[in-house]
Amino acid sequence: MKAAVPSPLAKAEVAQLVIDAIGRPLIMVDADGFITFANAEAEDFFRLSAAMLARSRLADFVPFGSPLLSLLEQVQERRAPVNEYRVDISSPRLGPDKVVDIYVTPVADPAGASVVMFQERSMADKIDRQMTHRGAARSVTGLAAMLAHEIKNPLSGIRGAAQLLENVVSDEDRPLARLITEETDRIVALVDRMEVFSDERPVDRVPVNIHVVLDHVKAIARNGFARDIDIVEEYDPSLPPILANRDQFIQVFLNLIKNAAEAIGDQGGGQIRLSTAFRPGIRFSVPGTSERVSLPMEFCVHDNGPGVSEDIQSIIFDPFITTKQNGSGLGLALVAKIVGAHGGVIECESSARGTTFRILMPAWRGEADGTRQRQKAGSKA
Repeated sequence: MKAAVPSPLAKAEVAQLVIDAIGRPLIMVDADGFITFANAEAEDFFRLSAAMLARSRLADFVPFGSPLLSLLEQVQERRAPVNEYRVDISSPRLGPDKVVDIYVTPVADPAGASVVMFQERSMADKIDRQMTHRGAARSVTGLAAMLAHEIKNPLSGIRGAAQLLENVVSDEDRPLARLITEETDRIVALVDRMEVFSDERPVDRVPVNIHVVLDHVKAIARNGFARDIDIVEEYDPSLPPILANRDQFIQVFLNLIKNAAEAIGDQGGGQIRLSTAFRPGIRFSVPGTSERVSLPMEFCVHDNGPGVSEDIQSIIFDPFITTKQNGSGLGLALVAKIVGAHGGVIECESSARGTTFRILMPAWRGEADGTRQRQKAGSKA
């Protein structure tokens, strides 16, 4: 039986659905530079309706001499697609800090027309930052293993010698011998913390309700380091569970909430906001596999402190990066390692109005995830 041929109207509707499903701002520009089509994302990007865009030239939105216009001219002349990355098209109409990747390709009909797709760098930078965080975690793993082997053994000898000296030196020199012992203990404690990074043993993972984890951490915070800070919840109660190790995620959120409380300090009106939401559309590679999964689960810890210095925002998850006077700089590196090992992404956004740590995680997919986890654990045993 011969399949029915869709009508032209049905074809147009299908084409529109496909274009809208791309999830990127996409426009068509004719030979004279007028915008003849814009999808829904393009309307948001340009802050105008498609009807209003149809009355405008692309040159009306970008600075004079913009590389975007040059790319468009190249495509119209050569009739071949062109890509350009990290193009600044900031303007009064588009707004500041508008850095995008641009994809321009010619179309056969109408003659001289081109399709332009934009990808805002915020999404691409998430990928770049995540790869950097994973690389930093791997570096710390090797360093931790080396330190544990090469440093702890001689430190034990130094500590033992200092204890013997403390018993035979004069009262005047005894504090110096005690100082050697205390500083040796401090170095051992630091190395012990770093050994966590070199522990690659598989951990038990089960379906975890993230709200149970957050409530547990919030109770600890309210009865301890954040007792004078208002903690606000903005939860989506319909979220599915994540496949995770509950204890490790308690450690993750304890770290983030404690950092938030320390950032706020003694300032009046301090507030920490915990939020959960479902944000479909983001896909990343799972560490150690070629599989790509969606990361729709979003968990945020936001504080209204003074913000993180712009100088360290891009490296805040690297080891030994800290703004605390006595901090080791390993807390956020460990957070990044745990989240990455669970197939997730963590990022930081900060300004003078506060800081947000955002974790994106895959949702639990039932028995399929449970079977995969058991297979991974068996292969590492």
